[in-house]
Parts: sequence; C-alpha cells; structure tokens
Amino acid sequence: MSSMPPMNSMNISLPDPLKEFVEAQVHAGGYSSASEYIRELIRRAQKEQAEAELERLLLEGLKSGEPVTVTPEYWKKKRAKLATRAKAQKRKG
Repeated sequence: MSSMPPMNSMNISLPDPLKEFVEAQVHAGGYSSASEYIRELIRRAQKEQAEAELERLLLEGLKSGEPVTVTPEYWKKKRAKLATRAKAQKRKG
C-alpha cells in the first residue's frame, strides 16, 4: 500500500488555446488527467530548479579559493576532523 500525501485542489483558469494544448498533451503523453500532466510539469520545474541551485553552488565552490590536492592523507585528516566535531556535538546534545 503506497502512502501518497493527501491531495489538495487548486483551480486554475486557462485561455482556450492553453486548455486545448494541455488536453492534447494529456492524450498524446498517456497521462490520465490534466492534473497528472500539470503535476509532472511542476516536478520537472522543481528538478530543474534544484539542478540550477546545485550548479550555482558548485561554481561558487570553484571560485571560493585555491584548489586543494585531494590525497588519501587529505581524507584521513578530514575524517579525523569530522569525527572530533561529531563527538563534540554528541557531548553538547
């Protein structure tokens, strides 16, 4: 049994040409309803927005300073720092 979140309704108004386009996409794309088609469009927009944010963050990281050579020793030190930080957090909380 899948646990889908509860659905809420949102009414939108579309001029006839857009309504006809949506109906054609529903038919051509194998969607069961206009709602399913619109949900798919929203999911795609969310994914594109998340990808754009990731790209922005990656570029910000690339511009943030001098590059670091990543070696096994680098990861060993990084893990040790993170372990120390985690222990300190445990003691606080």
